[in-house]
Amino acid sequence: MDNVVAKKVTAMFNHRRLNRSRSSLFTAFAASLISLIVFTIFIVSHVLVRDISEVVTIEIKTVVPYLPLRSEKEQSNYTITVTESNNLHVLDVFGGRDVSEKFQQRATEFSRDDCEVNFMMTWISPAVIFGKREILSVESVFKSHPRGCLIILSSTMDSPLGFRILKPFLDRGYRVAAITPDLPYLLKDTAGETWLEEIQTGKRDPGKISLAQNLSNLMRLAYLFKFGGVYLDTDMIVLKSFKHLRNVIGAQTLEPVSRNWTRLNNAVLIFDKNHPLLLKCIKEFALTFNGNVWGHNGPYLVSRVARAVEGTEGYNFTVMTPSAFYSVNWVEIEKLFKVPRTEKDLKRVRVKVLEMQRRSYGLHLWNKFSSKFEIEQGSAMDKIVTDHCVICEKVTAS
Repeated sequence: MDNVVAKKVTAMFNHRRLNRSRSSLFTAFAASLISLIVFTIFIVSHVLVRDISEVVTIEIKTVVPYLPLRSEKEQSNYTITVTESNNLHVLDVFGGRDVSEKFQQRATEFSRDDCEVNFMMTWISPAVIFGKREILSVESVFKSHPRGCLIILSSTMDSPLGFRILKPFLDRGYRVAAITPDLPYLLKDTAGETWLEEIQTGKRDPGKISLAQNLSNLMRLAYLFKFGGVYLDTDMIVLKSFKHLRNVIGAQTLEPVSRNWTRLNNAVLIFDKNHPLLLKCIKEFALTFNGNVWGHNGPYLVSRVARAVEGTEGYNFTVMTPSAFYSVNWVEIEKLFKVPRTEKDLKRVRVKVLEMQRRSYGLHLWNKFSSKFEIEQGSAMDKIVTDHCVICEKVTAS
């Protein structure tokens, strides 16, 4: 009997050893399989990333307004393939065949000496989108400058529909015209001329950001350099006369302690023709163009150039504090559209409105953020619209 028990015990231990052996083999096999899968994924991912990086390379930089200007001796070498997402058909909006002679004649005739102030806007969207907010901006120009002139550089507004949109102003005797621009003419004999040729021939990367927006940034500089005057964004409300402003750019932000400006904005530009700051901006645009960083070719550009030449002989211009044009930032703009709900909010809005009445020449509406807000009856914006309109149709969120 002892032998039988011994045999059973031996068999039991042998069975357990076998199970353990099988478990160890399975664990080893599973670990090997997982390692193989991970290694394969790593190899495939590495190859795919390398292949993709060879096709598309996007350089992302942190934009700092104080960076020095790029050396005029540096040359840019680009070999790129223009992407379909930012194709060059948009260049037709900024001047095509048989445009140049007509543009020169119309722009010269329109910008006459008897204009109280010469204003200029750009419009790169379809004419049908030129809505009540944009109309309000035009109205505010003529409310403060009844004898002023406004030219809108736009191929879409230079059309039968555009004429119908502007006709109420013409019927009231205001001088406004939409003219198809000729960017090659405006850039002639500047660094921008070469840049434009490189964009057209595919030697310069237009980037991922709207090429039309960057062309608008360049065109406002080029037009002012050629003709002089006042450039306004179409979401700028004019609050008082610009007649005595000359060679002016507005600061958007100040350093809290020193109160020195930290960033400028190009939504309002007031300059004499042939001003050297404008030519310097055009050169900086051409040399440092980056179509992948928002603002690099717009507000950050004028900030870089102004910082570099500020105080230099021959570059006479004035940087106005934010209260001149940007007294309300894009975060707080909604408060002007709404009726204050509390006594505290009411006091803040009243203080801001009084400040604008005393110190502001314009109010930037930041349409990118505020276009969704309706103007509530009794709000600060409701009063601003009433005080600065000439046609005075109700403005809503459209």
